[in-house]
Amino acid sequence: MRKLISDERLIEDYVQLDIQLTPNGFDLTAGGIFSFCSSGRIDFSNQERQLAHCEEMSLQRIDPRDPSPEWWVLSKGVYKIKTNETVNLPDSIIACAFTRTSLLRMGVTTSHGVWDAGFEGKGEFLLNVENPRGVLIKKNARIAQLVFFPVSPTEQYQGIYRHLT
Repeated sequence: MRKLISDERLIEDYVQLDIQLTPNGFDLTAGGIFSFCSSGRIDFSNQERQLAHCEEMSLQRIDPRDPSPEWWVLSKGVYKIKTNETVNLPDSIIACAFTRTSLLRMGVTTSHGVWDAGFEGKGEFLLNVENPRGVLIKKNARIAQLVFFPVSPTEQYQGIYRHLT
């Protein structure tokens, strides 16, 4: 996988490759957390699809000695998270993401769709804070593990999220 990352740009914009590259995948990091501000709409053909409006949450200081705000302070609820990493899947690889077990032990999960062959862009998925006391997440925290699966070369993903930034 390291060769695909360096030679084929499988993953770009990572924080620290040696830490994020795992024996079975790649750890994705928190680049932004957003609150939902409206409802969304979806239909069969996607002609009437309307994404929910989201607003980026501000980082906060949790210790007055911190040189700058570095933490998201989250109450129980559902949030959208955007990764730092840009993923560039060739037509022969798909990926699935899973919650890191450290988050599970805190009462927090992530929810993901399949990352289709040909997808290029930043990851976005749900962060579900079930812990009634909430959670603090530091900027660039590792939150999900992306696992890759080879597939027969196929038609590449052409949807609206193809070049998500």
